[in-house]
Amino acid sequence: MYLSGIADEASQDIDVQIKVTQDLGWNAIESRNINGSNIHDITHEDFEKVWKKLKDSNVYINSFASAIGNWAKDVRDDFSITMAEIDRALPRMKRLGTKAIRIMSYKVLEGEDQFIRERYRRLNQIQAIFSGEGITVLHENCMNYCGMSYQHTLDLLEKVPGIKLVFDTGNPVIIKDASKQEDVWQDSWDFYSHVKDHIAYVHIKDGLNPDPENNKEIYTFPGEGQGYVREILADLKEIGYDGGISIEPHLASVFHNGDAGNARLQNPVEIYKSYGDKLMNLLKSIDYKPKLFRPNELI
Repeated sequence: MYLSGIADEASQDIDVQIKVTQDLGWNAIESRNINGSNIHDITHEDFEKVWKKLKDSNVYINSFASAIGNWAKDVRDDFSITMAEIDRALPRMKRLGTKAIRIMSYKVLEGEDQFIRERYRRLNQIQAIFSGEGITVLHENCMNYCGMSYQHTLDLLEKVPGIKLVFDTGNPVIIKDASKQEDVWQDSWDFYSHVKDHIAYVHIKDGLNPDPENNKEIYTFPGEGQGYVREILADLKEIGYDGGISIEPHLASVFHNGDAGNARLQNPVEIYKSYGDKLMNLLKSIDYKPKLFRPNELI
């Protein structure tokens, strides 16, 4: 097991992302945004600068947290949008030696028609393209169609052979359970327990059910919310999980809710480092020892 993080939550500057990663004693970044754009959307010139800085620092990109099919993308939009993101991501992943990419299953639509067949047609095509290049496709249980319940995620695994999961401990806390008739939040432990055999990567996020008065998301440090972070980490150790564990604090920056929760407790770099330290303390308390990321391993 090794540690990584979505370091744009510390800074959009790649130099700061590298330094905060090194300060934590880690050597991997799960790359999402650099200078305000996803790593597959920055200019070629900017990407080459990023590549050189990473090479010189011996810090690696273990996974792309891509925008492919994410909670802001509509499955009814032209598929060329997705294909363009794939075409930009692939050569950059090869140049970096990155073997995993996070995707989603497009946003949940209003109304009953969710264009399910079209979603799975696209997801199968995405899976086929990346797997053909030796890259693992990881679907996240976020605010997208297949994250609406663990049953939706299990259906994804059946309908899209070969796809794997990145399980986010905190997302169920803020997403309603679409499998139930009553209006209830998902349960992180329940979700995890049903999908854990298919998990190839883990996001550590924690929080509380949104405030019923204003429906704002409330995020916490790991182990301080309703995400069962300690319990899930202990179970991952018990089952011999040896993949990546990546922090996504959401305390200083929340991409789909800019003023959510208890943001800006300190500056973003301090929050990110504190979050990483708290995760490492949790791991130490259960004797779950991380290693450094090995370049070019699967994930």
